[in-house]
Amino acid sequence: MTERSRKQIVLAAYLGGVNEDILWEHPEAGSQIDFSTFRHVAQTAERGRFDYFFLAEGLALRERDGQVFDHDVVGRPDTIPVLAALAAVTSHIGLVGTLNATFNEPYELARQLASLDHLSGGRAGWNVVTSFDAFTGANFRRGGFLDPADRYVRAEEAVAAVQALWDSWGEHAIAADPVSGRFLADARAGEFEFSGRQFDIGGRFTVPRSPQGRPVIVQAGVSPQGRDFAAATADAIFSPFHRAPEAHEFYRDIKARAAGFGRDPSHVKVLPGTSFVLGDSKADAEEKARHILQQQLTPRTVQVLFEQAWNRDLSAFDVDGPVPSLPPLVEGPPFIQGRAFVFGDRATVVRGWQSLAEEKGLSLRQLAATVFGRIDYTGTPQQVADELDAFVQGDGADGVVVGSHLVPGGLDEFVDLVVPLLQEKGSLRTEYEGSTLRENLGLPTP
Repeated sequence: MTERSRKQIVLAAYLGGVNEDILWEHPEAGSQIDFSTFRHVAQTAERGRFDYFFLAEGLALRERDGQVFDHDVVGRPDTIPVLAALAAVTSHIGLVGTLNATFNEPYELARQLASLDHLSGGRAGWNVVTSFDAFTGANFRRGGFLDPADRYVRAEEAVAAVQALWDSWGEHAIAADPVSGRFLADARAGEFEFSGRQFDIGGRFTVPRSPQGRPVIVQAGVSPQGRDFAAATADAIFSPFHRAPEAHEFYRDIKARAAGFGRDPSHVKVLPGTSFVLGDSKADAEEKARHILQQQLTPRTVQVLFEQAWNRDLSAFDVDGPVPSLPPLVEGPPFIQGRAFVFGDRATVVRGWQSLAEEKGLSLRQLAATVFGRIDYTGTPQQVADELDAFVQGDGADGVVVGSHLVPGGLDEFVDLVVPLLQEKGSLRTEYEGSTLRENLGLPTP
């Protein structure tokens, strides 16, 4: 494959926060709330010429049987202030934050993101997420009233309304007065009106058109409704599929759906989350990966992960013993609150796991390693670079969102050892091409 025909790999850096994948008890781990953690990851990613830094969000402290998770007691900072602070200590990397479309109002979302886009010089992005659980909703006036079937209805309207607000200055000239230096705008600038099932708003938007026209929209969707929403609205899609053939099927499906909505498929970037472990040899890296997995899957973590599926207290079961034969509690409130259950129907999922454990003779801990343990790229820097490049060039994705088991310093190894090899292949930029996130992603300005 020639350098000219190579796809440029989109790279994003993921800082996930309070979860079991990150070894927060590691002696080299940083704080989950101190700004130095966010700054280190963002600046390291920028040094590696990543497209954007991605910050997740937690709107509620997770609970197990009414008690707050140990990791959550340190709290979670708000997304926008962190990204605004990062805008001051970075120059080129995009700044993408998760903001909930269920509990936030379009005017607030539009104003916050447009302000961030101005502060960063056109590097802002919005990861659109939805929620329908009453536990999270209890923190908000809406109180979790939203029916699950309506979450995408509200999200679609929220995105449309936010974009209408961003565009409300678009057709009106803004110029600096040559004498006073003040900015002058058409008298109609900022006028907007939006009416739908979820929102009926109108007024004057306060923030002029941002440097990249609109902040970039990031989405994630696996269900048919979610895939349609993402393909119709998103500039980048966070994919859960990181291996063939599921990844290739998802990639083709999203591109086809985007074309069906009249969009250029190349303007919708598919980006699965990924993890890595590097070693001096393949065997060395695999041994490191096994050690990391042992640290991640502590007895307490194994218990809590499966309690979310069984929806009941499993503390009486030995994690190195057999998988519980009892069925999950389908009715009643969730035993684990504040975490999305992404595996589908509880009864079906648990029966499948029980059958797998019986067939292969797995303990509860071994089943956890099979179901939850995942490190995608394991090997020498050259092996990881070759495998990642082949995955993207073969249309498994347009790039990846890179996370590490060690925060904040884990990404350094990828940037120092893998990035130069991707650059040598011609698959990754050596310098930023543009000044905005849209330009660096190869996306058109609206």
